[in-house]
Amino acid sequence: MSAKQEISIIPSVLPVDFSQLGNALVDLEKAGVDRIQWDVMDGVFVPNLTFGPDVIASTREVTALPFEAHLMIVEPDQYIERYIASGCELLIVHAESTRHLHRTLARVKEAGAKAGVALNPATPIEAVENVADLCDLILVMTVNPGFGGQAYIATMERKIRQAHELAESVSNQIEIEVDGGISASTVAGAAAAGARALVAGSALFRHAGGLEAAVSEIRSIAASAVGQ
Repeated sequence: MSAKQEISIIPSVLPVDFSQLGNALVDLEKAGVDRIQWDVMDGVFVPNLTFGPDVIASTREVTALPFEAHLMIVEPDQYIERYIASGCELLIVHAESTRHLHRTLARVKEAGAKAGVALNPATPIEAVENVADLCDLILVMTVNPGFGGQAYIATMERKIRQAHELAESVSNQIEIEVDGGISASTVAGAAAAGARALVAGSALFRHAGGLEAAVSEIRSIAASAVGQ
């Protein structure tokens, strides 16, 4: 991964009132975020149920921001085409959720989207080593998936560094993304370890200064941590 990759702020819309999703996306675009993450949960791989492809598709026209789908679901292969058709340019599958990870990533790319792999806290970086050539993104989970508002697991910074080193060894522009507990107080450690794509939910929507102030603060702290 190039050291010159810019910091990307990627809001999870999980904390939003679902009846106000369209308005929230407009507000996030005005606040200067880089893309939107849809936390797709199936009630099986994780306990909660969230966004089906039709919900995502219904909001696609309200913003020009790119969409990524973080598929916290079992058997993601069954839904690849539907989430791409809903407007998601990047699909992130969990290494733990599919028996044939290489095949799944290849299917995502063949269907015309970028492909990412997410790793739960207990999953080692070795789970993605042999498919890194198919990855546009590696997501290091800094909480256990399934719920918003959890505390950042700082010991995952070692895995972020490992992911950064793996990405550099592949010699393409693999993004390193982190998701879970990212806020003004935790983002410097994640960025310094090698993350440039930073998913935040509660820290954005609960910021006393509003969305724009929250985005600016997190981006500034992360950029300072990596000397940008």
